[in-house]
Amino acid sequence: MSVPRDLKYTEEHEWVRFEEDRAVIGITDYAQEALGEIVYVELPVEGAELFQGDSFGGAESTKAVSELFAPISGEVAEVNDLLVDSPELVNADPYGDGWIIKIHTEELDGAEIEKLLDPSDYEKLIEDEEDA
Repeated sequence: MSVPRDLKYTEEHEWVRFEEDRAVIGITDYAQEALGEIVYVELPVEGAELFQGDSFGGAESTKAVSELFAPISGEVAEVNDLLVDSPELVNADPYGDGWIIKIHTEELDGAEIEKLLDPSDYEKLIEDEEDA
């Protein structure tokens, strides 16, 4: 299970990577593995305003449907249109080509970042879930 050290995580298994004035968001390796083969990704519209914890779409697999939640607040700057025709990219490369949305972060509240999990805390969350 891959948990990159340069990302922040949520308890709902989304990841966020901060890049200049944007945050790239996707689901973790753990989440894509738990879901199984992803066959559809519901994407928000560009320009949509999201608040931390809001549902912004979903990932449908051969096993289940899972809601996606915004790890931070902001306006949707870009959606990964490749997922429309190739949702399996989330399985193949969850931290790369399988990213889901990018959010503008000009007005990001530092308190929101503090609510996110660092890699060590996220690894502990996974261990706790596997032990449950």
